[in-house]
Amino acid sequence: MSGYGSNNKYSFLGRLRAAAQSISYEIPLALCVLSISLHLSGSLSTVDIVEIQSKYGFLSWNVWRQPIGFIVFLISSLAECERLPFDLPEAEEELVAGYQTEYSGIKFALFYVGSYLNLLISSLFVTILYLGGWKSSIPFVENFIQNISINYGINESFDVLKPVLDIFTTLSKSYLFLFISILTRRTLPRVRIDQLLDLGWKFLLPIALGNLLLTASFQILSIN
Repeated sequence: MSGYGSNNKYSFLGRLRAAAQSISYEIPLALCVLSISLHLSGSLSTVDIVEIQSKYGFLSWNVWRQPIGFIVFLISSLAECERLPFDLPEAEEELVAGYQTEYSGIKFALFYVGSYLNLLISSLFVTILYLGGWKSSIPFVENFIQNISINYGINESFDVLKPVLDIFTTLSKSYLFLFISILTRRTLPRVRIDQLLDLGWKFLLPIALGNLLLTASFQILSIN
């Protein structure tokens, strides 16, 4: 909408690139989520997905059971957030600033707020789907702390501190994805538009679809 409303051919080309990029990488993202929710967890609830990963600490994280899906989800998240090396909608030397060209002041700031908010949400999705969410990464540590709190009569204090510990654990895991996205901005060069679309449609989409079918096959075999 912003590229079309700018009445600028560079902004128009930038919004076309942004639309093509979003469509190309949203499908592998959805397939990776389906692999976890429908087969590994049996539920679309994020609470159920995290609870299933909490049996043996970090050893039961989905990143070990779905390494291919984790890599595909990580690459697709970077492309969906338009981070380097996939920031073609904002390629300065080609399209000035893409669909943001004609905007300044608070409107330009809102674009950046939305971009970084999208990055934060993607990091939270990576944490919940693959890194155990708000559960501790150390096996049996939560049961140990709860037993101590019950034995020494500080159960109420544990109930108060537990949400704080859960939030801290979630944000610390999310920082890992944020660190990777910022690190790639300083290390990897920008790809061309044909390379970006080839990666999405010819590689990530078949790999994500094969991962979904492979996960479903293993689940059927385990049930039988």
